[in-house]
Order: sequence, then structure tokens, then C-alpha cells
Amino acid sequence: MKPFWEEDEEVLVEDDISAGSTAFLVVFNDDVNTFDWVIECFMTVLGHTSVQSEQLALIIHTKGKATVKTAPRRQLLPYCEALLERGLSAEIQGGDEDDDAL
Repeated sequence: MKPFWEEDEEVLVEDDISAGSTAFLVVFNDDVNTFDWVIECFMTVLGHTSVQSEQLALIIHTKGKATVKTAPRRQLLPYCEALLERGLSAEIQGGDEDDDAL
């Protein structure tokens, strides 16, 4: 006789340790870029909402820097390069290869 319920099988998922440790994309304040430009860059490059982008721009302005994205270093590299190409002051901190930050 078949039971009225089905048992769920538990599956353990291991973290992908090859993805690398967490790194931080940090953007620094400067006297060159406008708030509007920084906000536009965060929306276009990072995919942040306008509210997130505006808040980050204010934090950068008042604190001098802010972490704008967190991920393994290899995932942050294209974002960092794109922000640098747009004239922002950015670097990757932490992660597997902290010494070769952009």
C-alpha cells in the first residue's frame, strides 16, 4: 500500500569555495565628478536603483568612500574597470588577491 504523503529528500549544497572570498568594490570621493554623474554610473554599471545610487553618492561625499558592491574579486573586476573608465576613483579591497587591487 502506498502512503498518502511523499517524503522529501534533503540535499546538502556545499558553498562554492572556488568562487573566492568576499571582496569589496570601494568608490572614493573626488572634486571632479558631479552627484548626477556618480548616480548615473552606479545605476548603469552596477544596476543599483536611483535611491540606492543617491544614498551611496551621499555617503561617499560625507565619509570620503563607500563600498558599492560586494562579491568575489573576479566578479567585481569588470565593474571596477567600468567605473574607472567613467572617471570614478574605485578599487577592489579584500578577496583572494588583496595586493593587486585596481
